[in-house]
Formats: sequence, structure tokens, C-alpha cells
Amino acid sequence: MVRGIRGATCITADEEQQILQETAALAREMAEQNGLEPEEIVSVIISTTTDISSGFPAKAVRTMDGWEYVPVMCTHEMDVPGSLPLCIRLLMHANTTKTQQEIRHIYKNEAVRLRPDLAGAAAEKEEAR
Repeated sequence: MVRGIRGATCITADEEQQILQETAALAREMAEQNGLEPEEIVSVIISTTTDISSGFPAKAVRTMDGWEYVPVMCTHEMDVPGSLPLCIRLLMHANTTKTQQEIRHIYKNEAVRLRPDLAGAAAEKEEAR
């Protein structure tokens, strides 16, 4: 079964090092929290808000150990007035036996505001462990 796993984070400035660091940290946490190895990841789509242009977040994923063959693509998020700035979103497709309710979606930093319902659910699941 292929499942989609959502994740998002925000950076504080449009700087390549922040883009790479936060993207890699998010991808790692998404995989770890869902018990995934790179071989089980079908693909990753990364979107950024249009105020991020100093680097390719896909580079962070492609250069992680074991992730070099995971297909990764970047795109820009819709530029909607009032939307959360400096935001990086990931949609990870993975082969897993987990149900949709068992999937842990990861929201970090200011991106918790995007889906407080899922961010809180992930924290509750972690406490239950």
C-alpha cells in the first residue's frame, strides 16, 4: 500500500543553509516517525512559498545517506495573500502497511499553525509510546 505523509517546517530567513538543514531534518523525522527506510519511500514532492529562492530543498534529501535514489521534485506553493511565509512542505509517498490513522504527519516550527490538529495528534502518539 502506498500512503502519503505530510510534513512542513518554516525557516527564519531565505538562506541556503537553513533551507537544506530544515528540509533534511524534516524528511528524516517523517521517515523515522513512520518507521520507514529510504528503500520504502516511493517519492517526495517538496513545495516552498515563493519567498524561498536561495536553494533547492530537494538537494538536502538527495544528499542524505541512502536517499540518493529516492525521486525528489521541488515546486512553489500557491502565492496566497496572508499565507504562512518561509514555509517548506513535503509530501512523502511510501510503501507501508500502516493505516491512514497510524501515519504520523510532522509539522515543525511555525508550520504547526498549518495543521494543529495533526501536529497535536503526532505529539499525543509520541507520548503514548
